[in-house]
Amino acid sequence: MSLISSLKQRARHLKSETFALWLAARHPGTPWYAKLLVVGIVAYALSPIDLIPDFVPILGYVDDLILIPLGIVLAVRIIPRPIMEECREQAREMTAGAQTASRIAGIIIVGVWIAMGALGAVWAYRTWLSP
Repeated sequence: MSLISSLKQRARHLKSETFALWLAARHPGTPWYAKLLVVGIVAYALSPIDLIPDFVPILGYVDDLILIPLGIVLAVRIIPRPIMEECREQAREMTAGAQTASRIAGIIIVGVWIAMGALGAVWAYRTWLSP
């Protein structure tokens, strides 16, 4: 297996685990401290404030590449296994149709860009090149 396909597979797994964690944080059986950890992970991931600022070469991104996945692993371990399995299954069911919808949305967006480009070309032709 190539490095690229391995990274893509890990990214897909991380995405599904993150969605399952979101569902687990909303589950009534999840302990409060696990919910607090998930909220902390999300807040840190989305926060503009990092332990090491991103403008520091290389080190600025290392904290994001290490701390966030470690937080996710810790959260998965402290959430009770039956709850996590239930949330993983819900995540699989909810994302099953999402790929088709995202492809359709992508096709629509590309179509809009092509139409805008064509209209821009017609406008430019009429404005600058037509006699």
